[in-house]
Amino acid sequence: MTAHAVQAARPFVSTLPMPLSPTALRRVLDSAYAEDAPHGDITSLVLIPEGLAASAELRARVPGVFSGGPVIEAGFRLHDSQVRVELPVAEGEAFEAGAVLARVSGRARELLTAERVVLNLVQRMSAIATLTARYVALTAGTKARIVDTRKTTPGLRELERYAVRCGGGRNHRFSLSDAVMAKDNHLAVLTGGDPAKLTEVLSAARDRLGHTTHFEVEVDAIEQIESVLAAGVDTIMLDNFTPEQLREGVALVAGRAIVEASGGVNLETVEAIAASGVDVISVGALTHSVVNLDLGLDVVLDAAPPMEGDPS
Repeated sequence: MTAHAVQAARPFVSTLPMPLSPTALRRVLDSAYAEDAPHGDITSLVLIPEGLAASAELRARVPGVFSGGPVIEAGFRLHDSQVRVELPVAEGEAFEAGAVLARVSGRARELLTAERVVLNLVQRMSAIATLTARYVALTAGTKARIVDTRKTTPGLRELERYAVRCGGGRNHRFSLSDAVMAKDNHLAVLTGGDPAKLTEVLSAARDRLGHTTHFEVEVDAIEQIESVLAAGVDTIMLDNFTPEQLREGVALVAGRAIVEASGGVNLETVEAIAASGVDVISVGALTHSVVNLDLGLDVVLDAAPPMEGDPS
């Protein structure tokens, strides 16, 4: 799918998603640079004269959807507070191969020290945004929302979830602390394998929750739906249902809860799943199976600005 096709298929997607938390971004960058240059960048310190200026461009080698502008700005500024960053492509905007996604000018040593961490993160974030946009495009015309899961890279969840938003997707619960989600193993422990206890144990759990806490329950058989709905849950997840079973499940729920489809979702199956009438489709592949987008950051030899004190 070309960048133009992605953009045309998702006209409802805002290029200004809910912002990336500066606190979370700083935590990620501090950790990444501590790993990448724990005692400084010895190559740049030895080879590059102090105060020398340089400019570089981030270019796309393949088409995609952009995510990572805040990372570019914060990542380079962490090393050079006077760095100049230009972002000609907006967050969530589709681009073609060869497009300039960012221009950076500042002190050469600091630019070279910062580049790999910035590039690694932006490649991953843009890959997630690009893949998400493909799923969103395939579900256009249905009411289904594409959402992520907790299958994220440890330490990068906030960035990866932001990238999903850049691609037009939505976020599921952020952590185990955010909502109740009773899955098959929880239910097996609670009921001891006795389906007759399902409504009772779920109702008791519902009664212990505050009124703002969302309650979701996973089912893997049509026969469980009525017992779960009787407990007053907010969302029912139909796990590994076929499109035909999903349609049956949606009809049975009949608006009494949000219906989420999960399991077996990929680019080949998502259209049929969305057409079943579900409200939400959770896709772990958005973050756990994505391959970094091919982007390159190269120094522009004739574009380095004069630094302070340079007679030129």
